[in-house]
Amino acid sequence: MSKNNIRLQYSGFVIFAAKMLSVITGLIFQFMVAWSTTGEEYGIWFNINDILAYFTILMGVAPFWVMRFVARGKEGSAKTGFITNLAVSAISTIVYLSFIPFVLPMLGISGDFLPVYIIASLQIVELYSLTLFEGCLQATSPHTIGYGLLSQQISKVALGYILIVQLGQPLVGALVATIVAISIQLFYYFKILSGQFRQKLHLGYVKQWVKGSLANIYNVIGSQISAYVFIMLYEIGGAGARGRYGAAATITNVISYSSFLSFALYPKLLADKKREDITTALKMVLMFAIPMTVVAVVMADSYITLLRQDYPDASIILVASAVDTLIAVTTNVFSAVLYGMESLDQEENISFKDLIRSKLFIAFSLPYIQAAITLPLTYYLLTTLAFNQPLQAAFYVSVVLALARFIMFMVLYALARKSVKIEIPWKNISKYILASAVMGAVLLLLPHPLGLPETADTMEIIFNIAQVLALTGVGAAIYLGIVMTIDKEARMLPKSMLQEFRGKKNPPA
Repeated sequence: MSKNNIRLQYSGFVIFAAKMLSVITGLIFQFMVAWSTTGEEYGIWFNINDILAYFTILMGVAPFWVMRFVARGKEGSAKTGFITNLAVSAISTIVYLSFIPFVLPMLGISGDFLPVYIIASLQIVELYSLTLFEGCLQATSPHTIGYGLLSQQISKVALGYILIVQLGQPLVGALVATIVAISIQLFYYFKILSGQFRQKLHLGYVKQWVKGSLANIYNVIGSQISAYVFIMLYEIGGAGARGRYGAAATITNVISYSSFLSFALYPKLLADKKREDITTALKMVLMFAIPMTVVAVVMADSYITLLRQDYPDASIILVASAVDTLIAVTTNVFSAVLYGMESLDQEENISFKDLIRSKLFIAFSLPYIQAAITLPLTYYLLTTLAFNQPLQAAFYVSVVLALARFIMFMVLYALARKSVKIEIPWKNISKYILASAVMGAVLLLLPHPLGLPETADTMEIIFNIAQVLALTGVGAAIYLGIVMTIDKEARMLPKSMLQEFRGKKNPPA
């Protein structure tokens, strides 16, 4: 595939649309899990992912460089990267299975849940493969990732309904449904990339990736150290603290989908390095991220009770988490700029000395700065002000994370500005803020559907969900109506996307 064939807007909107459609399927699945589990089981559901994160710590190391090589048309890089990641995933799975029986007692988790954690080990190999496949597709045909996501989400909901609702297996059923659904997604990706996997294996690439990966490993270790705040929240915050934060994060995670509007920016900068693409990406991302954040803040009380009827007090956590997610989404754009403008591996030769001196290494060091802020501050707040107080503990953690995220954003923005001149579309952003403010004011005045009693039947639950979604739709209509009235580029966007859709041809993998 030619490097110039990726279309920033087309790829971004296709995968964003897929992500937004997956919101419905994702929420249905989360509803099934949340409404079928006890408070303890719901906390375990999130804790499984927290622990798995430490054993998938290396899953993005090789794909980071593989994607850069694939984007630049290096033959055999996808196949070589897949075999490399598969080998690492096998080792990680063995280590996980060896340690998990000893980790659970340390966290105060009953041995009755050990089989659940063992089943979860299958996700390690899947996640390593998924990360590699998506890296290759991001460099060649980013929009296909959206189709793969939809196949995974639909499969997961269908299997989840059978296993969780019909067979009454909330935790095991949720895990099995997730594992099988990802395997379907992997099969789809493999078919698309099959042409690249027939290319010659180049073990020489591995030597270069290993040199570069030392910096990646340094980065991901820092990220996992920083993520220890969630283990602290589970251990110190009391029963329900991790579940409350997880419920809020499940809702605000929808905001993060807007970052996929700039999904093609990174590989496109690797190939073209056009400054105007950065401004376009910022417009696309913030056009949706800002109103989505406002909706989450204004309707926090309704959203949080959709997942857990016993968490009506957790809406304040959702508000803080929404702000944190908006900062993260904006930060991701500047991360793509920094990584996309870097050319130290342009000639297939990665110099570790040059890497250490590059802006990339400074960016790789940011998780350690974040950990230095969040870990001691979180420990102090949880032990002195929120010990065994789930609501306060989860709120303090969400605020600390948002504060640290903002500091990281400022650093990344400064680094990106040193790499390339960035034109911030302030005029467009001000219009997005104005339209979002009007929308938020209207939603604030309208009555919000709240939680239902535990005795509510299925029809009452469905009606409550429909009310929340309808109110969300009203907000979306208000925002789109205003922004398309006051912003010419927003008015032209549907026509532009239709033209790109009609003219787009699927490139060969």
